[in-house]
Amino acid sequence: MAKPFPSLFSIPIAGISLLFATILIKGTEGAIGVNYGTVANNLPPPNQVANFILESTIINRIRLYDADPEILTAFAHTGIAITVTVPNDQIPHLTKLPFAQQWLENYVQPYIPATDVVRILIGNEIISTADKLLISSLVPAMQTLHTALVGASLDRSIKISTPHSLGILSASSPPSTGQFRRDYDTRVLKPLLNFLRATNSPFMVNMYPFFGCSEDTLDYALFRPNAGVYDENTKLLYKNMLDAQLDAVFSAMKLLGFDDLEIVIAETGWPSMGDSSQMGVDPKSAADYNGNLLRHITSGTGTPLMPNRAFETYIFALFNEDLKPGPTSERHFGLFQPDMTPVYDIGILRPTAKSSIPINPTPEPDTKGKQWCLPKEGADEDSLQRNIDYVCGLGVDCSPIQEGGACFFPDTVRAHAAYAMNAYYQSTGKHQYDCDFAQTGAMTDTDPSYGKCKY
Repeated sequence: MAKPFPSLFSIPIAGISLLFATILIKGTEGAIGVNYGTVANNLPPPNQVANFILESTIINRIRLYDADPEILTAFAHTGIAITVTVPNDQIPHLTKLPFAQQWLENYVQPYIPATDVVRILIGNEIISTADKLLISSLVPAMQTLHTALVGASLDRSIKISTPHSLGILSASSPPSTGQFRRDYDTRVLKPLLNFLRATNSPFMVNMYPFFGCSEDTLDYALFRPNAGVYDENTKLLYKNMLDAQLDAVFSAMKLLGFDDLEIVIAETGWPSMGDSSQMGVDPKSAADYNGNLLRHITSGTGTPLMPNRAFETYIFALFNEDLKPGPTSERHFGLFQPDMTPVYDIGILRPTAKSSIPINPTPEPDTKGKQWCLPKEGADEDSLQRNIDYVCGLGVDCSPIQEGGACFFPDTVRAHAAYAMNAYYQSTGKHQYDCDFAQTGAMTDTDPSYGKCKY
């Protein structure tokens, strides 16, 4: 029996600087994007990333959440299509034509045509900021920048849009009842949709079934076999949560008379690791979601309300990023480790790369000789307790730090975290990044074992 609809709203990931790459699948109109974020201190330089994407993957589009000159230069003469972004704080200035023209002259025109810039995004999730100045400036900024593009004869080759969170919807379940938030629907979104229609640009939304699912709907969110969810209004059955989210957005657009516009999934993804309180945060679940997503989106099957359509979609993310704030999962959305070895495979590596890059790799330890992972000096107890909860929640043997265990004394959070963090590090291949723990872990070559407590 089909289940009633769960909530489809996603929780936006805030404060992140993102890049997106798109994989075109032959024989379809859909495209799969992979986020290339830079909130990390261990990523390879842009020229190496550009070469890796060009030579080792089938990715042929990239999106920046800024317009970084080094990155734009790195992708020159690669044939990879680039999307750049105007930061949120510059949107009010962009309503003035001289500023818009200067922005183009500084951040776009010096790099084209060598770098193939195809889209400019005006901020990210502006309506969700609740900032009245940004929201009121959004559409005028898009219009002014378009005027600047026309003046530079670039309006046909470079399009303008802006991504939204699912928070723009006031209703989403069932999908046929989807509608935009009151006050924003006619005051902001209708003029924005008019602009997108006039300029042949897509409506872009960030969608995360990961944040919208529960234990009961995990298979539904991961595209795994499930009973489905039935929409009583349309008599349509939904077999995955992403289709339901897409159709909720489509229903909201249709209410305003814009069901003809293309919808682009600006962000979606699934973490391969998380905190003990989170479910489905493991490599298999992440591979299931992203792999099934790729096959479904590019199949041309479409959704129940939008059949026979393939959607341009951007997966979050290209790399794991170690400096992201928030829960552990925020730092483990990547398809690749910073050394460009895959966390798991969803079919984006070229055959030649697959033969030379191991899947689920087990590289050599970072240095010769045995090492151990311990808490950094100054790491706070709350963070260390989260590390203990996470490691023990994974099923790593934590009995030595339980009462009566060989490592129970000293009975402190720091001592117990030292044992748990090292146990995780030793069991996962002894890679340096396995001792990161949101920058609370550090490597040592001094054995911390004592008495009967063996590390």
